[in-house]
Amino acid sequence: MPSFSPCELHTERLTLRFIDGGDADALFRLFSDPQALRYWSSGPWLHMAQAADNIEQTLKGYQDGAALRLALVLPDGELIGTATLYAFDRRNHRCEIGYMLARPYWGQRYMQEALAALIGYGFGALELHRIEADIHPDNIASGRILEGLQFRQEGHLRERWFVGGEISDSIIYGLLRRDWIGPIHPAQ
Repeated sequence: MPSFSPCELHTERLTLRFIDGGDADALFRLFSDPQALRYWSSGPWLHMAQAADNIEQTLKGYQDGAALRLALVLPDGELIGTATLYAFDRRNHRCEIGYMLARPYWGQRYMQEALAALIGYGFGALELHRIEADIHPDNIASGRILEGLQFRQEGHLRERWFVGGEISDSIIYGLLRRDWIGPIHPAQ
């Protein structure tokens, strides 16, 4: 698969940029918060080494084209979240999307802003046809974000994930390029 060239996406309040080695502390704070990870597909990080490993995997994903993970950064340089396109199926022009936002920034529409930029990049520069999302059924806020971005709920997969000894279902959302490009989101 082709590698990802460094890119930056800009929104009204955020810069989305490649993750680098200097992001370990911020990523650890983000992914060690049990409340923020309540509906994530793995438990909260317990050791700083997990942040270093995650950065290493992120950099590898850029090189081998497996994942495009971007840091959500405020104008003052603070990293407040991540947004990722991953699980690329190049032949079928599709991938999955994942995202995480630090709790102090919940409810302020930062994630909608960031995801709109990333989706536009996916359907534009990456020539995707379809983007999929998989969320926990109880994650109402995430469902609202996706629906606000024109994703459609397409399925309910029973007992799909074991996280922290608990089994949970998945709600699957899909977004087609033709649903994105329209009156709400002009062609990128």
